[in-house]
Amino acid sequence: MLLQPLFRMTNSMHSLSRNRIICRDANCGFTLVELAIVLLIVTLLLGGLLPTVSSQIEQQRRNDTRKQIEEIRQALFGFAIINGRLPCPTNQPDPANPNYGSEDPALCATEGYLPWKTLGVSETDAWGSRRSAVADPWTGYWRYRADRNFSVGTITLITGFGTCSPLSSDCMTIQDSNGLALTNTTERPVAIVYSTGPNLIADPNNASFEAVGGIYQSDTPNPAFDDILIWISRPQLFNRMVTAGKLP
Repeated sequence: MLLQPLFRMTNSMHSLSRNRIICRDANCGFTLVELAIVLLIVTLLLGGLLPTVSSQIEQQRRNDTRKQIEEIRQALFGFAIINGRLPCPTNQPDPANPNYGSEDPALCATEGYLPWKTLGVSETDAWGSRRSAVADPWTGYWRYRADRNFSVGTITLITGFGTCSPLSSDCMTIQDSNGLALTNTTERPVAIVYSTGPNLIADPNNASFEAVGGIYQSDTPNPAFDDILIWISRPQLFNRMVTAGKLP
């Protein structure tokens, strides 16, 4: 009984050997040159597809980030309607701290990170990675700043009334890359939120807003700028609060 499996295996090996000889004599199968050509064609096809796939992935991330940031805008309106003011930024570095992700009243006049826990919104943009330790970088976390007049105390119809001085720590203006103002003193922003985009760093004016008098930048994506920024203007906030019956 033990010899039968051995006999079958021997026959199979002889049969495989005969097939190889027959195949070689008949010139069947692929030569090394043919295999190399096939691999070259596959490589070229994949090389042409990869940039397209990468571009589609980046566009999807950008679309997802725009959707998230619009949800943040609505959350800020909702917070103002419920609390009568805008939230302050957060800057708590310890993910284990119970206040991590919550607004910090000590930061009301500065730029920080969006208090995502306070607002109940996404922690990072589509390029971000969630932090788990104090030493972790703030990769993809939303940058946020609110006019102190609108984040400290209750908002009234005269809050923020008057001309905004460029030297004021509460003054914010928005420009494009050509220096064209996208806001004015009447419709000046009372809150800004932005994603640092694919390169994960704040670009031009968003990186140097303190040095240029509170000027932030919103623009179409280009090699020098890929941030995604939105703002809430004073009239927009007032209109939403009036509609909700919170003003006057």
